[in-house]
Amino acid sequence: MRNFDFSPLYRSAIGFDRMANLLDSLSRTEQNQPSYPPYNIELTGEDKYRITMAVAGFDQSELNIEVNQNNLTVSANKTGDEQQRTYLHQGIAARSFERRFQLADHVQVQSAHYENGLLHIDLQRIIPESMKPRSIPIGIQTAEKLTVVPNENTAAINDQVSAA
Repeated sequence: MRNFDFSPLYRSAIGFDRMANLLDSLSRTEQNQPSYPPYNIELTGEDKYRITMAVAGFDQSELNIEVNQNNLTVSANKTGDEQQRTYLHQGIAARSFERRFQLADHVQVQSAHYENGLLHIDLQRIIPESMKPRSIPIGIQTAEKLTVVPNENTAAINDQVSAA
């Protein structure tokens, strides 16, 4: 894995230090991040996403999905019946795990379902109406509706125009 030096970003980008810290921490944790269980993140529609995790060997009752602020945590605790088995070859990893996903602002978990050893978590970005861009109509003001309130400046301009 490559290591990137983000120190030039700290020197030249004022106010973006939080972003640089996130990038720096991502490059460090990616090396230590376990690859179990494998997962996909796909775009299923406009502002709709799906996380699919391969959790073969786990029962639906052993899986736990939790959302806390902008963190999605998927975990599984394997029950103790695996200790009674004697394997000649164990290629299916059925160990307990915890996987965390950082969700963007306004992304909400819509549903989750377990099918054929795959856990599907559907997400959607729902932007509140107050944050959506809105169009402001531009009105046309006609001369009939235009009213001018005279003050001392308009009186002085009228005197200059009549003298010329």
